[in-house]
Amino acid sequence: MVRKWTAVIPVKRLGTAKTRLRGAVPADRHPELALAMVRDTAAAVLGAAAVARLVVVTDDPVVSAAVREIGAVPAPDPGGGLNAALRFGADEMAGLDTYRVVLTGDLPALLPEHLDAVLAEVTGRSFVPDAAGTGTVLLAAPPRVPLDPRFGPHSAAAHAASGATPIGAGRPGLRQDVDTAADLDSVLALGAGGRTRRLLSDLGLTTACTQSACAG
Repeated sequence: MVRKWTAVIPVKRLGTAKTRLRGAVPADRHPELALAMVRDTAAAVLGAAAVARLVVVTDDPVVSAAVREIGAVPAPDPGGGLNAALRFGADEMAGLDTYRVVLTGDLPALLPEHLDAVLAEVTGRSFVPDAAGTGTVLLAAPPRVPLDPRFGPHSAAAHAASGATPIGAGRPGLRQDVDTAADLDSVLALGAGGRTRRLLSDLGLTTACTQSACAG
């Protein structure tokens, strides 16, 4: 039987998103960068053959409109912080009888085929550590297993201690989230999605876009 996953991405209001990344681009373009990364991440998730639906939990109307355009389902943030938003999207909206995967919204180098490969590895509750090995970029749960997210400082250790299995080795585009300007350089080297690369090209922070390099 082919698994079909419901994916969930939480997104803060753009004005307060990615605070550690501030200064990487001019202040007035920071919300655009945050949105470009969300859109690239969402497009890659929706391009994965294993994903049937993407829910974006956010209270930002700009984010809601943008992700709806590319086929995602926006949902209001229930309040209570990041883990509450993830539980709401995965265990309540999708339901415990489904395959559920939650991802961070700052994975602009994610490729659909890498997400498909990682989801095929899931046999129980599983997580993908970030490139640094301390954070978490993805948490997945099969039917009838609560998501039980532990996102926050040192979340990789917290997820491992809670019984989740680490997966996703050898998938740098999936593991490279963007918290700092150095992370932004890393995703550009890996191959950032078209929206992120177009914005950075417009700001003179990467090489000029070509149709093939900045498609999407």
